[in-house]
Amino acid sequence: MTPFALSMLTSLVGGLISVGAAAAFTVALSPAMLSRLVSYAVGALLGAAFLEILPHALEASGNAERTGALVLGGVLLFFVLEKLVLWRHSHAMPAGHAHEHLHAHGHAHDPGGRSGLLVMIGDSFHNFVDGLLIATAFMESVPLGLITAAAIIAHEIPQELGDFVVLLHSGCSRGKALAFNLLSSLAMAAGALLAHFALPSLHGAVPVLLALACSSMIYVAVADLIPGLHRRTQLRATVEQIVLIAAGIVSIVGAHHLVEHAGFAG
Repeated sequence: MTPFALSMLTSLVGGLISVGAAAAFTVALSPAMLSRLVSYAVGALLGAAFLEILPHALEASGNAERTGALVLGGVLLFFVLEKLVLWRHSHAMPAGHAHEHLHAHGHAHDPGGRSGLLVMIGDSFHNFVDGLLIATAFMESVPLGLITAAAIIAHEIPQELGDFVVLLHSGCSRGKALAFNLLSSLAMAAGALLAHFALPSLHGAVPVLLALACSSMIYVAVADLIPGLHRRTQLRATVEQIVLIAAGIVSIVGAHHLVEHAGFAG
């Protein structure tokens, strides 16, 4: 399959997997189940960022200082964007905060009557960016694209789970919440489609987007997911989190070797 076909297929399938998993988990949602997903997602994100995407960004750019500056600038950019959301919706719980409560307590908390529509707008934008990142990675190499897609799907499952619960909490039926999430997931394929038509004409865009992809994964893992894990301070919970974070990292390394041995090496 061509990189274009693979990126479209993984974007569509990845969206369906994350939404389907989120819907299935809400049937019997428990704090332990949710914390396991978050711990694994942290490892998958950090493993993909440091072991896969950053090395490829450095290789593509040929300039370590510039790439490092882009990653640092990306982290600051995501901090500012999240801060702007917090300021703009100071009387309603923002998406990141809703996820944090879900990670920490395993249930939705909506004291300000947060709109389900706002959740889906934010999720659609996020999925669109993920599609751009997946397509960009596939344009660099097929193994990198598969690794990036796997890490994004691992991250999307707990995020979609959080959005699904918030929609239910805001008054949506389970069927409507599932339909809204499925529509939102199509934005990932739209992002991948745009990337393939626009990026070939933009010289130097691939290493820049790879650096931003790296910074986004680092920021989400460190700023949004890990703080929720720290709320569980019991020794058993901490050991479980460490093991599952390591499992997320190992799964990224394992996926890399798997696609190489399957003949996908770029």
